[in-house]
Amino acid sequence: MAIINDTIAAISTAPGEGGVAIIRISGPESLPAADKIFKCSPPHPSERQSPAVVYGHIIAEEKMIDEALLLIMRAPRSYTREDVVEFQCHGGTIPAKRILRAVLKEKIRLAEPGEFTKRAFLNGRIDLLQAEAVLDIIRAQTDRSASVAIEQLEGNLSDSFNDIYNIIIGACADLEATLDFIEEELPGSFVLDVIQRLKDALQKINSVLGTWDEGYMLREGALVVISGKPNAGKSTLLNALLGKDRVIVSPIPGTTRDVIEEQIAIDGIPVRLVDTAGLRSSKCSLEQEGVRRAKHQIEKADINLHVIDASNIMEDEDHQNIVSLDPKKTIIVLNKIDLGFAVNPETFRGYSFIKTQAYGSKGINEIKKEVIKKLGLPTSNVHHCVISERHRNILIASRTDLREAVEMLDSRDESCIVLAASKIKSALDFISQATGKKYHQELLDSIFNRFCIGK
Repeated sequence: MAIINDTIAAISTAPGEGGVAIIRISGPESLPAADKIFKCSPPHPSERQSPAVVYGHIIAEEKMIDEALLLIMRAPRSYTREDVVEFQCHGGTIPAKRILRAVLKEKIRLAEPGEFTKRAFLNGRIDLLQAEAVLDIIRAQTDRSASVAIEQLEGNLSDSFNDIYNIIIGACADLEATLDFIEEELPGSFVLDVIQRLKDALQKINSVLGTWDEGYMLREGALVVISGKPNAGKSTLLNALLGKDRVIVSPIPGTTRDVIEEQIAIDGIPVRLVDTAGLRSSKCSLEQEGVRRAKHQIEKADINLHVIDASNIMEDEDHQNIVSLDPKKTIIVLNKIDLGFAVNPETFRGYSFIKTQAYGSKGINEIKKEVIKKLGLPTSNVHHCVISERHRNILIASRTDLREAVEMLDSRDESCIVLAASKIKSALDFISQATGKKYHQELLDSIFNRFCIGK
């Protein structure tokens, strides 16, 4: 448990009106401060057992600020493993701020962003992976995002990293034990055993790295762009996917001149859905800019829904548009099939295509299923943890070191054993940084500065 001598406080609820506002205090002065500003029936807060909930009033400068409930959580059975008290007062910005001002006059300072969770880490209640999960829970955009973050908070991802760590440290310890005897011939079975353990670690690393795409999508969202010629039904498709009339639908070609973005969730994956201007040649500078922006969005897209009016014969410009699209991330949407079907399906060989009647929402569910399939993600009922960009970089660096160590040991050149051991220790250092077994201030700042004050 870290030795932290000061006490911190912050408002832990979001600003604005609400039923309850919470002011959290953590540190050695928590209970003494509560004794001074919280008036309740005996005994005083510092004399009560933990956990406890007490009704009373907040008093500052001999005036009552608000009535409140006081929650008492003594160390180590609290979020930070320090003495923690929380005032639950009437919701609203002013009552919370007035109580916080009274608290800060009692040898207590304002908490930094994420400092309560940082103390939970420094005091050994959670590791860095679990600390990051707290932020993921707060920022979760879908039930699926929240469920994955909860599994990480429960330690599932930590278990995976610890398994890798334990395999590597065991192999490293055995290899370093031989360094005093490298002038003697090492048994071949010994080297093979170390190599096999390193390969086991590499296999586990690759397995965890395989969750990166899903982790990125859950945290950042997938970009799905709707493209096509004017009047193909792009805006109608956007409305159908959203389940509401978000954009104007008109038979006049070129109604949409700029990109329009909305958020939806498909199988628990946050999706940024973007409607674009129709793709066609034009002398109008405004429409040209719309087409330029549309093409820029198509280039960035994770998935491109390219809409074609299937009731009309395709023109040369239609064929040119399709040829320019990447089949791996393109779904051809053959729209307006209720008006006829004048296109040749062979035109779309190599592309995924779905027949739709966007105005009546026919084919919309099939489009959503194909989007998830194209993204290459597991279904939402698969429970597992997923990694972030930080975890990915750590695993890639560790994998590189381990692969080089395996190559050195495979050579059976005893002069390479010292260097191989050094590579293994480097890999171990990277894995240590994931869970926080080894950390530096810059690492902690980069993680906890993303938190809000009060968490």
